[in-house]
Amino acid sequence: MISQDPIPQEKSAAVTRAMRQAFGVTEFEDIRMIKGLAASMVFRILVRGLPFLLKISTRTNDPGRHYACMRAAAGAGLAPRVWYTSVEDSVSIEDFVEVAPIPVSDALVRIPAVLRALHALPPFPEVPDGFDTTCMFLTGKGPAVDGFIQKFRTANVLPEPETAELLALYAQLAAVYPRRNPRDPDTVSSHNDLFKPDNILFDGHRVWLVDWEAAFLNDRCRSSGGREFGGHQ
Repeated sequence: MISQDPIPQEKSAAVTRAMRQAFGVTEFEDIRMIKGLAASMVFRILVRGLPFLLKISTRTNDPGRHYACMRAAAGAGLAPRVWYTSVEDSVSIEDFVEVAPIPVSDALVRIPAVLRALHALPPFPEVPDGFDTTCMFLTGKGPAVDGFIQKFRTANVLPEPETAELLALYAQLAAVYPRRNPRDPDTVSSHNDLFKPDNILFDGHRVWLVDWEAAFLNDRCRSSGGREFGGHQ
């Protein structure tokens, strides 16, 4: 049984199962937390002298979609190799990417190529009710958007005249922006969280996309972003 302090006690058995199935062992030589957020806990682990990424997701929304998208991207060489996923335990293990600086001139060639390959993948699953994790969320339609607008309206964040003006401008934008349509050729497999620089990694040879929790079928114009390039550390 794994007993290292960084692993929550309630997830110890799940991590042990993951290690046994992925590598045939129940312990790792080293562990270092990379980040601990409300949505997930991410660790760099060392097994037989090699680094891997262990992720424990604490979200309950659709881990099956998350892992299916991640495996599809890994199979296409866009995401690190996936060694293990468990929908029941919300635990995954993948290769760890040691990052290197990427020249801007190189990034301007590599990043678009990676996005084209991503958008050419077989369609990812959709998400229901107009839910959208991108910065273009409010241009969609559905209960999730309606609920957000209603909460904003009742929160009285701005004086009433400014709120009314803002919502009127928003209504004009939402009325003309095309709604996501699964049959539209611009609705493609998308990462949807590339505005975070840490989700685009360069290892000195190739670009990798990581953190696929927000991946789903989306409008290609809404789904991609990212102006900087970071790493796991």
